[in-house]
Amino acid sequence: MSGKLTSKEVIKKHNQDMAEAVGHYVQVAFDRGEGSYLYDFEGKKYLDFAMGICVCNVGHCHPEVVKVVQEQAAQLMHTSSIGYYKENIEFAELIKQSGPSSMRDGKVIFVNSGSEAVEVALRIPRMVLRKSNIIAFLGGFHGRPMGALAATASNSAYRKGMTGLMVGVQHGIFPNVYRNPFGVHDLEKLSEICLKIVEEMIDHITPAEDLAGILVEPQQGEGGYIPAPKKFIQGLRKICDQTGSALIFDEIQTGFGRTGKMFAYEHFGVEPDVLAFAKSAGGGLPLGGVIATKELMDKWSVGSYGSTFGGNPVACCCGKKTTEIIQRDHLTENAANLGAYTKEKLNEAKKEIPTIGDVRGLGLMIGVELINQDGSPATDLIKAFMEEIPKRGLVITKAGKSVIRICPALNITKEQLDEGLNIIIQILKDLSM
Repeated sequence: MSGKLTSKEVIKKHNQDMAEAVGHYVQVAFDRGEGSYLYDFEGKKYLDFAMGICVCNVGHCHPEVVKVVQEQAAQLMHTSSIGYYKENIEFAELIKQSGPSSMRDGKVIFVNSGSEAVEVALRIPRMVLRKSNIIAFLGGFHGRPMGALAATASNSAYRKGMTGLMVGVQHGIFPNVYRNPFGVHDLEKLSEICLKIVEEMIDHITPAEDLAGILVEPQQGEGGYIPAPKKFIQGLRKICDQTGSALIFDEIQTGFGRTGKMFAYEHFGVEPDVLAFAKSAGGGLPLGGVIATKELMDKWSVGSYGSTFGGNPVACCCGKKTTEIIQRDHLTENAANLGAYTKEKLNEAKKEIPTIGDVRGLGLMIGVELINQDGSPATDLIKAFMEEIPKRGLVITKAGKSVIRICPALNITKEQLDEGLNIIIQILKDLSM
C-alpha cells in the first residue's frame, strides 16, 4: 500500500488481506495519534476514550516516550535471552518499587502480552506448589490461549468449538452487585454468598491439597467493568492463606495507574502472591509480565519458561518511561479525581436517561451499563450507540452485554473529558427518544 490512502481503502484492503476472526469496535481507519486524539486518513479528529483498550495511559505518541523508543531502537533492539541486557532489569526494578511491599524482594518475568502473562501466572503456583487446580470466576476475562481460555468465562463464544483446554479450572460466582443470580444488591451480603460458594467448591470439587491458586480481576474488564467488593477480595486472601494456595491478581487492565492507584490491589488492603500485568506496561508496545514473591519465583527452576521477545529492550524502555511519567505527573491522582467526577456526571445524567442502569468503576476505568425498560441488558441500544459514536468524533469500546467502557488517557484534561462525556450523554438522549 503506497501513495495517499483513504480510510475506505484501508478498511477494504484489511477485509481482503486480514483474517475476519479479529473484530473491530468502530469502522474507522486511523492514520496517527497525538495525546488524547486519533486522526483518520482524511484528517478527521476523534477524542479517544479507549486508548487501545487501556494501553496508552499517557496518551498517543507522548514526545518523551517517542524519544526513548527512538534512542533505544538505534542502540539495541533485540537479543532475546541469549545474553543479558540492562533495559529489562531497570524496568523490573521500577515495577518492584511500585508494586506490593511483599514483592520488593520478589522477581519479575517479562512476556509479550496479557494472555501470556496469565499463562505464566497460572504456571508458577502449579509448578512450585505442585498442585493442579485453579479457581477463577464467571465474568472474568484472562485471554484466549488454551490455558488462559480455560480461566476465561466472560463469554461462551470464546470457547465455541474449542476442546482440550487446561484441566483443573473451576469457576465461582463474581459478586456483581448490580446484576447477579441471587438478586442480592448489598455488597456485604453478596460477598459473603460468593465467598461461601468458593468454600463449598473447595469442600466438594477442588480440595485444598490440590488448589494451586485463586485467579481474580480486582475489577472485571471484558465482563463489564465490575469492581470487586473489598470484603470479597479480603475473603479470598484469607481462603488462600488457609489452603496454602496463591492469590493471583490479573491486573492486565487495572495496572499502572488506571484505577487511581498504581495497581488495583491497593484499593483492597491485601496483597496478592502473583500479579500479572500487560497492556499499559509497554506504553504502547507489546509487553506483559508477572511479578511474584521471592519464595515462589526462587523455586521456579531454570528453563521452566522462555520467551523469544519477552522483555524486549525497546518495549521495556517505552514501559519504563511511561511509568516514570505516570509517577512524576501524579497521573494516578488525576485518574482518581477525574474518575470520581465522571461517575458523578453520569449519575446525574442517569436521572433523565432511563436507559442508563448503572455507573461503576475505579479511577478512569468506568462502565456504564445500558438497560431496557424491563432491566435486561440493552443489546440493541449498545449496538446503535457503537455505530453512532464515531460519527460524533469519539472512539470508545464496549464490554459485557451492554456496557460502555470509558478508559481515556490518564493525563486527559477535564475539558477533554467533558467533551467526550457530553457526546456520550447526548447520543444516549437521542437514542432513547
